[in-house]
Amino acid sequence: MTDDPIDDVDRAILYALQEDARNMASGDIAERTGTSDSTVRKRIQRLESDGVIKGYSASIDYQTSGYPLRMLLYCTAAISERGDLVSDILEIDGVVSVQELVTGEQNLLVTAVGETDSDITTVAQELLDMGLTVADEVLVRSHETTPFGKFDPETQTGDGS
Repeated sequence: MTDDPIDDVDRAILYALQEDARNMASGDIAERTGTSDSTVRKRIQRLESDGVIKGYSASIDYQTSGYPLRMLLYCTAAISERGDLVSDILEIDGVVSVQELVTGEQNLLVTAVGETDSDITTVAQELLDMGLTVADEVLVRSHETTPFGKFDPETQTGDGS
């Protein structure tokens, strides 16, 4: 975590990047935040080096790209092992995300995509082969995201709340 607290300018930068990082120029963000282009670039570099911004990625519509099945697999792993398993799970073909859950019996949420049921079955089998219990499977119809509203300068007061 950063030694410098996240302020309103940082939040506005984060919001803008969440809206469209690919097409959001630092000059556009500077105009929104009332700062200079160089200030925005320095802030982004600091947010990246502090680990606040972990990276940039494309938001993929898997269904449109030929992978119509999106499955959530709720898994149970030994608590002492669950964090260590994340990188191995991400190596499974078809897995697109893993979330480590801290409450409940199911402590890993694996998201997999595939063309057919057998693609998802293969993922589930590999999870079982790793020693995980697949407690539940949920087929997802759609998945949408939005920028985090607390970063939106249009809806926040000047006190960061």
